Amino acid sequence: MIAITRLITENPRRFRLFMNAYPPYLGTGIRIDEVSPDWRRMVVRMRRRFYNGNAFGTHFGGSLYSMCDPHYALLLVVLLGKDYVVWDKAASIDFVKPGRGTVTAVFEWSDEEIADIRAKTADGAKYEPVKTVLVKDEEGEVVARVRKTIYVRRKRQNGRA
Repeated sequence: MIAITRLITENPRRFRLFMNAYPPYLGTGIRIDEVSPDWRRMVVRMRRRFYNGNAFGTHFGGSLYSMCDPHYALLLVVLLGKDYVVWDKAASIDFVKPGRGTVTAVFEWSDEEIADIRAKTADGAKYEPVKTVLVKDEEGEVVARVRKTIYVRRKRQNGRA
């Protein structure tokens, strides 16, 4: 597993291809359209299909959440490097309006946020930044607001979590 993780996190294009073939995403119609070369931005898209919809003809709420689940943490793992422990700690989703057609979410980490995380974890303390991603429809209207809490801590000197 570690070899696969290392292989896919060395190259944004390879990572995108791997994630697009990942069975949970393949089975729900979720696609990663873009991972920036500097790993600070990712664009995720999902078309409305019969297999990811609900009884009302809109996107199934679980699919909307799934398209947002791991991305802030996955980007942060690469941005911070192997000396950090990073995982999703908590999440909530606010469904703003029914999602129809294709929906998109853009995940971004700024230089300031990365510097802040490094500063707040420099002494080994944990830090739990909170990020919100907006899921938007083709007209640019917000369909859902997903709030993610990420756990971050520097690994101990012996390399253990």
